[in-house]
Amino acid sequence: MSDTPKFTVIDRRKFKADEEEANRETAAGEAGALAGAGAETKSQAAETGGGPRLVVNESRQESNPKPVEAAEAEGEMELPPAPTAEESKEQKVAYDASAQRLEDIVRAQNPGVGAQPPVGFEHLVQQFYVSAMIQMGAGTQEGQRPRVDILGARNTIDLLGILAEKTKGNLTDAEDRMLQAVLFEARMAFMELTRMITLQGVPPPGR
Repeated sequence: MSDTPKFTVIDRRKFKADEEEANRETAAGEAGALAGAGAETKSQAAETGGGPRLVVNESRQESNPKPVEAAEAEGEMELPPAPTAEESKEQKVAYDASAQRLEDIVRAQNPGVGAQPPVGFEHLVQQFYVSAMIQMGAGTQEGQRPRVDILGARNTIDLLGILAEKTKGNLTDAEDRMLQAVLFEARMAFMELTRMITLQGVPPPGR
């Protein structure tokens, strides 16, 4: 089984259409359900000691009987439909407004703080690079033993490689030089660290 974590993309837009109908149905049956739920809950609590129980949603399991691994292997991973151009535009406007409100709150509480610079491509590359170096033990305080996550570092460096491959031809000369330099340095650090780890596992001559 792959160690890559599995995830499911949820189309939140469909909840807008179903929300009012679901609320009406819930409100209609809520009074009767609450009346019978009290006695049933007391009975169950007496039998189980009042602790929580794990409830399996059988209907959901039946609707998706195929394992996630099998669906991925067959290229049948179900994804929600892509948002329309209008939906993306409206969401972007709402997101920018939320970000601006947050910045206004921060600046109101800290008058000396200036406006934050816009996030650029170099920040994305720097984030990956810093993460990889920390995973390889960089930044450890003096006197402390470095904590190394060599497999995590490999994944982060591979992500940098994917970024370089997918953005090929779409970067400025400065952005491409920066990305290639960072990727080269991260890979060199990884190779040096793995060499050290390998040598530590080799018994000295004469034994």
